[in-house]
Amino acid sequence: MNLVNVLDYCTGIFENGQGIPDGIGNVVHLIIIAIQVVVPILLIIWGMIDFAKAIIGQDEDKIKAGQKTFIKRLIAAVVVFLIVTIVQLAINLAVSVSESGDGNEAQTAWNCAYELISGK
Repeated sequence: MNLVNVLDYCTGIFENGQGIPDGIGNVVHLIIIAIQVVVPILLIIWGMIDFAKAIIGQDEDKIKAGQKTFIKRLIAAVVVFLIVTIVQLAINLAVSVSESGDGNEAQTAWNCAYELISGK
């Protein structure tokens, strides 16, 4: 089952007046939080370990290589953090644009995606 099938299934659930079960939304939300918090922390820790190994070796070339590795991992940590944030922002914007002004919410795949990422 791919993401398109999941979103189609969710849209079908919305049409029946139901929503995504709370457990599924909470698990997906926890996974997103884990990606957003744990992955950058691990990348920074691994970068610091590489940098520490280079300093202990006291070789100028290893220190420079360790600095480059640390900077690359630091950039990767920032990118991982920002990608999750940008995707959340894009989905929030898509949901706000897809809502109609007359009080009737258009139950679309965007609403399903919003419920999944927000844990609602």
